[in-house]
Amino acid sequence: MRAEGVEELALAGNFSPRFAEQPILGQIGPLQVRLARDSEEIAAAQSLRFRVFYREMGAKPGTLQALEERDADRFDFVCDHLLVIDTSLPGLERDRIVGTYRLLPQERAVAAGGFYSDGEFALETLVARHPGRRFLELGRSCVLPAYRSRRTIELLWQGIWAYCRSHNVDVMTGCASFPGTVPAAHAEALSFLAHFCRAEDPWHVSARAGRFAAMDLMPAEAVNAKTALAAMPPLIKGYLRLGARFGDGCVIDHDFSTTDVLVVLPVEAISERYIAYYGAEAQRFAV
Repeated sequence: MRAEGVEELALAGNFSPRFAEQPILGQIGPLQVRLARDSEEIAAAQSLRFRVFYREMGAKPGTLQALEERDADRFDFVCDHLLVIDTSLPGLERDRIVGTYRLLPQERAVAAGGFYSDGEFALETLVARHPGRRFLELGRSCVLPAYRSRRTIELLWQGIWAYCRSHNVDVMTGCASFPGTVPAAHAEALSFLAHFCRAEDPWHVSARAGRFAAMDLMPAEAVNAKTALAAMPPLIKGYLRLGARFGDGCVIDHDFSTTDVLVVLPVEAISERYIAYYGAEAQRFAV
């Protein structure tokens, strides 16, 4: 779902005080994870997203996005931007960014007119059913090819978990994607999510009626769990390990050439062993 483009970047010269000095949220070897500290680092993250989404994965840029070579939309200004930085690389820190994740807390989503995922899934109905919960939307996850390893994924989760602790997050949600716009190409993996990992009440949420595409493309008895999991994108496998459930129906995003599913992950549902694993690091870095 491509938003308005990069005209909002005219606002980027005067970011709010939350983009001041940010502490390290996690570290593995030379890789560090923290939030962006200024508009230049956010622009660098947008440039990295452009390289991955548009040049590598075939998303369709708008005119201004192609001109600026940045993946940018109106949500960037209100989001926090998690960065993975390889400190062993030469140059300024913004030149060392090798991965990024966009974080949108609920109160800023309200100020922005809703979550990004609202355009594809009826997320506002889920939020309305849980007025006492604080939601965090995760999105725009990408990592440079040379860094697509379990170590980098673990570092991102260190940062997310530290962020969740320091911001009192109760529920994580957001779109995750399969490559391409033909759900049948991922029939077994999507069917596995539909039959065995669908969010039930009170966490049930559906793709919007005008964009709904079926996920249960194979009967449950025909799905082989081992091969289905092997076919999952690494990010979705990571969510599954943590205990995530998924919305009803997928959405074809022609602008990004992806098939999107909605992740629903209440913090209380995260597996205890992962709480212990990531919590040990988050205790060091949460502020």
